[in-house]
Amino acid sequence: MSSDIHDVVMIGAGPSALTAAIYTTREDIETVLYEKAVIGGLAAITDVVDNYPGFPDGIEGMKLADQLHQQAVRFGAKIAFGDVSGLHRDGDSIVSIVDGQEVRSRAVLIATGSDYKKVSVPGEAEYYGRGVHYCATCDGAFYRDKKLVVIGGGNSAVQETIFLTRYASHIDLLVRSSLKASDVLQKALQPFVDSGQVTIHLETVPTEILANDTGVNRVKIKSNGTESEIETDGVFVFIGLKPNTDFLKDSGIELDEIGLIKTNQHLETSMSGVFASGDVRSGATMQIASAVGEGAAAALSIREYLDELKR
Repeated sequence: MSSDIHDVVMIGAGPSALTAAIYTTREDIETVLYEKAVIGGLAAITDVVDNYPGFPDGIEGMKLADQLHQQAVRFGAKIAFGDVSGLHRDGDSIVSIVDGQEVRSRAVLIATGSDYKKVSVPGEAEYYGRGVHYCATCDGAFYRDKKLVVIGGGNSAVQETIFLTRYASHIDLLVRSSLKASDVLQKALQPFVDSGQVTIHLETVPTEILANDTGVNRVKIKSNGTESEIETDGVFVFIGLKPNTDFLKDSGIELDEIGLIKTNQHLETSMSGVFASGDVRSGATMQIASAVGEGAAAALSIREYLDELKR
């Protein structure tokens, strides 16, 4: 494969890349996707996607991912498992290092997404999507009139706690040290604390997430050396995102302060011919619907870029 020059290589095979591949292959742009984990990305391991347009009753994440996969393949996309460890430009082509081998292409789309930082306690991985969540917009509505535990003390944790108050009857906010959220967000949270809907636990860490036959039902915590348990119907973790961009550290592609890829209005990165879309892009909304839209937009920009190369 190292002697071939593909039209476009897509790194990642989540909803954004699969959508982009549908668009490029329909226009006879030869497209290869490399995925190192699960085709469909985080969407594929989400129990139910309840806010994706066109599915009034929701859809299983794996089913949505599989349908996107089948559609991309139907139009001619080639999807392979492979770990991309580096990226650089070599003359008129872009070289992706896939499982230690050079793969050359005229354009590249990076759609590797981001992963949620974990608290790494027993029960977190076991109950992911079944009581443990990382997206309030995606899953908050499942907890109407129920009790929740939110873990985190920064802007995202406070912001998402405020959002979850529209559903939950009570929220216990677990903060490792002190609240680090902005003054504006802390002031916005205060009315919910005053009303008793939110209880803030400072100097508190979770030590285990427990469940019964029906799902998550309590969290073990340690606060100032004392261990106890909090009853809950679900746990939301908001301690930050880790973009999947480690492989770009020597590429020269410009990243923002947390490692997300900076792009221009055409979704092109600082390296000509390299584009980014979805949750790995700086400014992304971390929603499947917007990732799909960005994938389509990136594909159109890639088509224009390839047309320019032919002139």
